[in-house]
Amino acid sequence: MKSRSMGVRFLSLKGIALASMMVVGWVAAGVSVSAATLQDVRARGHLRCGVHIEKPGFSVTDSGGRITGFDVDFCRAIAAAIGVEARFTTLSPQQRFTALTSGTVDVLLMTTTQTMGRDTTLGVEFPFINFYGGGMFMVRRSSGVRSARELNGATICLSQGTTADQFISDYFRRNNITYRQVMYERLDDGLRAYVEGRCDVFTQDDTSLAAMRASLRDPQEHVILPEVLSKEPVGAVVRNNDPQFAAALRWIFAALVNAEETGVTQASVAETARTTQDPELQRILGRTGTLGADAGLPADWAVRAIQAVGNYGEIFERHLGRGSRFAMARGVNDLWTRGGLIYGLPIR
Repeated sequence: MKSRSMGVRFLSLKGIALASMMVVGWVAAGVSVSAATLQDVRARGHLRCGVHIEKPGFSVTDSGGRITGFDVDFCRAIAAAIGVEARFTTLSPQQRFTALTSGTVDVLLMTTTQTMGRDTTLGVEFPFINFYGGGMFMVRRSSGVRSARELNGATICLSQGTTADQFISDYFRRNNITYRQVMYERLDDGLRAYVEGRCDVFTQDDTSLAAMRASLRDPQEHVILPEVLSKEPVGAVVRNNDPQFAAALRWIFAALVNAEETGVTQASVAETARTTQDPELQRILGRTGTLGADAGLPADWAVRAIQAVGNYGEIFERHLGRGSRFAMARGVNDLWTRGGLIYGLPIR
């Protein structure tokens, strides 16, 4: 077990299930998880983020117990904007929604796909999408398989509690072929099972799959098949009982994107905040107006977030792009001004 000083906790399914049962009891008694999340976070002095146990590029724990990754940096940005530290609870996909709705964590950043079913039945809200992907398959090069249509009768490793079982089922039914799925609670257990030959196929969204392939001992022995099987817009998840907290997260993300659009970086943000004559940047960086106070945030909330982790592009490049071992292109996760889908809402 990791040291508590590192802010990492490993929770059992039994423990989270018990917490969920307690919440049900509280609701029956007329008591609910607090909707004043910003106030609660400030009072305790830290933001509780639920992140993947292990997902290369997105959430990885190093030998010193420090968690890093693309999703992890968005948690750090949110915490910095609020004025607290970030602490992390590592969760499996199966655990995540129970951990959130029971109040064990304040926010999930676990490459969680926004779907209609989740939006309307789980009591959660997606304040922002920070990554656009699509489900894909990986197979061994030695299999000779070059298309998902050649996977009739294949065994597929995947994680419980994800959208993969649905898009896989849809694809195989649509193409009138059969498969067998082997479910694992933890994502890294599913990948290990694939590597050890306990299944023929491993599945994840495209960039996650590319990152996980790059982490294998010999990536060239594995091939990602060309078919994109689903749309996977992933992002932050919060409880849907607190519009103030959801709005704060939405605008913190917008600030990170707008910073990239306007050329404001981790290194330059403090000087820009002090000297800029641009009215839009003065507003975003807290020199003028009351947007921070109106959202329940400090006046320099955007400066704090950008200083902590950089702008959206810096986060991507550090963990997934050319500055990382994965060397991925931005693709659809580039700015809208460059043909991508990442768009900073207007801060005014």
